[in-house]
Amino acid sequence: MKPHDMGTLFEQCAEAATTVHLDRPFDLAPGRGDTFTIAQLAELVLDAAGWLSEAGVRPGDRVAVVKRNHWDYDLLACAAVRLGAVPALLSGHLPDDTLETLVKRLDPVLVVTDREVSAPRVLRLHEFTACLPPPPHRRHDDDPLIINHTSGTTGVPKLVVHTTRTIIDRLARPESVRWPLVGTRRDDVMGNASSYAHGRTFCWTASALCLAPREIVLLSDASSAERVFGEHPPTVLEALPSAYVRWRSLATGPDNPFHAVRRFVSTYDAMHPPVIRTMLRASHRRRPLWMQGWGQTETGPLSFRFLTRRTAHTTRDLGRPLPGMARLRVVDPQTLAPVPRGTAGLVLARTRARCTGYVGEQDRWDTKADGPWWNTGDLGIVSRTGRVTLLDREVDTVAGLSCLAVEDAVEDRLPEVAECVLLAASGRRPIPVVVTDTGLDPAEWRRAVADLPPMAEPVVLRWDDVPRTATGKVRRLELLARLVGAADTNSQGRWT
Repeated sequence: MKPHDMGTLFEQCAEAATTVHLDRPFDLAPGRGDTFTIAQLAELVLDAAGWLSEAGVRPGDRVAVVKRNHWDYDLLACAAVRLGAVPALLSGHLPDDTLETLVKRLDPVLVVTDREVSAPRVLRLHEFTACLPPPPHRRHDDDPLIINHTSGTTGVPKLVVHTTRTIIDRLARPESVRWPLVGTRRDDVMGNASSYAHGRTFCWTASALCLAPREIVLLSDASSAERVFGEHPPTVLEALPSAYVRWRSLATGPDNPFHAVRRFVSTYDAMHPPVIRTMLRASHRRRPLWMQGWGQTETGPLSFRFLTRRTAHTTRDLGRPLPGMARLRVVDPQTLAPVPRGTAGLVLARTRARCTGYVGEQDRWDTKADGPWWNTGDLGIVSRTGRVTLLDREVDTVAGLSCLAVEDAVEDRLPEVAECVLLAASGRRPIPVVVTDTGLDPAEWRRAVADLPPMAEPVVLRWDDVPRTATGKVRRLELLARLVGAADTNSQGRWT
């Protein structure tokens, strides 16, 4: 089966023999337990569609959803889509002022929430009541389907509009194919630990249901991995980079729940090699694979690379675009003129899966669009053979070095470091922030960075002291402002 109509997705897949396990009951229906068949999930989507309809939601309306992290984000989204409405999924992790800004831009007819939100019409999750829905509403493939926001590492997130054609036909449909060797099989146990307000999981939901694995196991909180994955060991696992980082000690411990994984998947952010190597070693499979995807909320995946235990020594080489899916080129950051292959610059992407706009900031979208090309805001190199190497976000750049490469080196050389973040401070040496729960030995630090470019003295923080987005990315500008009193960097920051 290939996904197309997200409003009836669960109904179309209701006969699948897939069992879904949750780490806790849905916030939408806490009394219905933590184990479902697809048919039972289809009933829940229908009940939610009826509930939204009774609340006055009609075709073309925007419905904002903001709540605690859980997969019922996507169930509510499908319920809204079934009515012909456009769901806008906002992370419950957003600060109050950011949430207020996004709700104003959206101007939704209804906000479904479990927190305090300033909006004309609010529907509380605890008020959920099953109601009979109207027949499904069909929309044109190029009409708005869903709105997701970007991570927001550099400020207020953008509200990204996708259509059925861009996010389902051109992203979810290819992913729902049972590709030889690397594809999902019917006997697989698919695990996922993500931020379910983001567009990646909406696309994943479409493909996962159509692939009909034996089990789907979903974590709303990465800390429940030992218990839930211990009971239902995944064979295919997708998770946030921050989740993989936090799982390193679990993966090397006696209760390692990752022993059955044959394919790991990471998206959202750059992964550092020590984390990938740890997870691959945790698998008891003979040849486990790590699939690293690089892309953006606005574009979907742009390139893929498969890593093995032998090749997981660098993750800056992000592989090549899939033929027919995307094209890449590099331009000069100042003039935007194309540069020769092998030269560093701003990476532009051309993909038919590009979003159609930003809600309330269409001028910002227009700035990043150059005809069919999209300015990713990433600095990188595209080789003569088409391989892309990521250097940094343009907003995070430091002349003469790659922050990501330095972070890789520090984490490789200092196993006690859970994460290294190199901040680009205007008029200063770059500031290394070292995230560790065990402290940092000054002598070991000096030895580890002796051959690296000059940096300021390290700032040592614990994981919970670092400001993060809902996807676990570091809010670099906010962290920089905390440390030096200003968020000024060396870049233009025009394409964030």
